[in-house]
Amino acid sequence: MQRILRIFSKEYGNINQAALLLGCFTFLSQVLALFRDRFIAHFIGPSAGLDAYYAAFRVPDLIFISIASLASITVLIPFIVEKMNGEKVTDEARKVLNDVFTVFFITMVVVSFVAFLIMPYLASFIAPGFTPIMQAKVVLFSRIMLLSPILMGLSNLFGTVTQLFRKFFIYSLSPIFYNIGIIIGITFLYPIFGINGLVLGVVLGALMHLSIQVFASFGCGFTPRFSFNINFKEIKKIALTSLPRTLGLSFNNIALISIIAFASYLSSGSISIFNFSFNLQSVPLNIIGISYAVAAFPTLVKSFSGEKKDEFRNHLKSTARQIVFWSLPVIFLFIVLRAQIVRVILGSGSFSWENTRLVAASVAVFSISILAQGMTALLSRAYYATGNTKRPLTVNLFCSILIIILSFVFLRIFENVAVFRYFIESLLKVENISGTEVLMLPLAYSVGTILNFILHWYFVRRDFMEHESFITKTFFQSLGASFFIGVVAYIGLNIFSPIFGTTTGWGVFLQGFISGILGIGVGVLVLYLLKNEEIKDLVKTLKTKFWRTGVLVAPQEEL
Repeated sequence: MQRILRIFSKEYGNINQAALLLGCFTFLSQVLALFRDRFIAHFIGPSAGLDAYYAAFRVPDLIFISIASLASITVLIPFIVEKMNGEKVTDEARKVLNDVFTVFFITMVVVSFVAFLIMPYLASFIAPGFTPIMQAKVVLFSRIMLLSPILMGLSNLFGTVTQLFRKFFIYSLSPIFYNIGIIIGITFLYPIFGINGLVLGVVLGALMHLSIQVFASFGCGFTPRFSFNINFKEIKKIALTSLPRTLGLSFNNIALISIIAFASYLSSGSISIFNFSFNLQSVPLNIIGISYAVAAFPTLVKSFSGEKKDEFRNHLKSTARQIVFWSLPVIFLFIVLRAQIVRVILGSGSFSWENTRLVAASVAVFSISILAQGMTALLSRAYYATGNTKRPLTVNLFCSILIIILSFVFLRIFENVAVFRYFIESLLKVENISGTEVLMLPLAYSVGTILNFILHWYFVRRDFMEHESFITKTFFQSLGASFFIGVVAYIGLNIFSPIFGTTTGWGVFLQGFISGILGIGVGVLVLYLLKNEEIKDLVKTLKTKFWRTGVLVAPQEEL
């Protein structure tokens, strides 16, 4: 046990090692999240009730992101470390943590209480297309879920202690317990209370998320407590430091609220379709883009603060190339194998074949922006590392507004221009099924996100790279290999379809899995023939004992 725990307290060796290790732990958490979605799809399926459940998340999520991220771990830890005497906890360090804990708790409770009172008015903005009965359900579900941001926010504060004392293993368990709570709600509470049981499972998951952090912090002797003599000057400094990042996260959440509002006017189950596909595309994004961005951030900060500009540029280049290298093959595989992926993960019980086709098409549309989302996470951190928070803030605001506008425009074009509608439905193979208009929402999100990446890329090249095209070679090499991956996987599907059949789960899985493996094998061969640098770096990293490096964990509000 001591050897296992020591794994999580060592410093990382390089970005590849840290990102690979973080990716492994993120993968485990994402697998459990997929099981959660499978249970929801099996027992409930896309429906009006599930739409209300997903819509009810929006206000609690916005409260959590807007307030909890003001006291996020990435901001708090430097303030606390500054007050500590090496590894020794001082009274000044306790004072900072206790002040933040007190102000945060009071603020979160007050805001949640106000949201509780005005929820009937907020519901008309979140889901204006719902009937009064369904809006009443959104109000009820949201009011119950308002416990969640309070519990999760407190968990983040206690998580500051577990991170500070390098208990990364304990910290990384929190998202797992959160999903376990929701799964308990689905399997045990839903049969008794219906959708209300699923909502109670969210609160249970948040409570479990908090409990493990509280338990871990008690062993450190550095537990947050209420303070009655608050240093508001220090609190203001912490809040202002967090504000740009908080606003950036809030803008994205507001764009999602707008998308849900548009979806509420569409056919029943549209919000569920959007959320299922959004969660699926988030798996490779979190494993690749977020992992590399989080792993690179400390190194970028250290290089820039040490005025090592060449080192800063080199780390940014190498990380960007790794994200491109991994993301493009995933995009092609997700597009080609979309039906197999969705059917294996979600396709059972109440989740029909029509649901599979719609979610698969939505996943394909989301997938085109996986690279853009990952690169945006990295490039915005490049600005944060330099202390320039204005640039990513303005770009994120502009693109969030654009996503809202595009959602409206694409829906109107889809409804009124028959040629455009026929083209989209034929391209994604969703002809002759209802509800295809929901595909315009992931399309708007993807287009807005891709533009976000392009703007970030332009400004990073201008401000840091002296207009150097630092990802061009890797992009075209990976694009070429990805094309062959997609072609071979597509041919494999046609070959193995009559062999394994498409009427059983195992048949669909084997068809997609073997086709994907063959495609990846050909892609690796192409990259080897092209003498790709990233494939060489990967081989070197796999030869090292990267599992012995320290764990870097992404902030919970991003996960």
